[in-house]
Amino acid sequence: MNKEQLTAAIASKTGSTKKEAQDFLDAYIEVLTDALADNDNGIQLAGFGSLTVKDRKATTGRNPRTGEVIQIPAKKVVKFSPAKKLKDAVNG
Repeated sequence: MNKEQLTAAIASKTGSTKKEAQDFLDAYIEVLTDALADNDNGIQLAGFGSLTVKDRKATTGRNPRTGEVIQIPAKKVVKFSPAKKLKDAVNG
């Protein structure tokens, strides 16, 4: 499902217009992005899952073309942990 399809599904479920659903989805994505960028506690959505920011350590890797050893810098990554309810829905 892409963003356009998600917008249409939200509009259908809520009885709103596609424009209203698009505005809602854009605002939702912006709020999630800001919250993850500014908060080390992450976001917990009951029944769906949690998004957290984790620190990934620096490591060494290898350039697949040249075989040269390279240093991969440390960085922050977003991790998603699904809630039991979501896992159960996906697994039937």
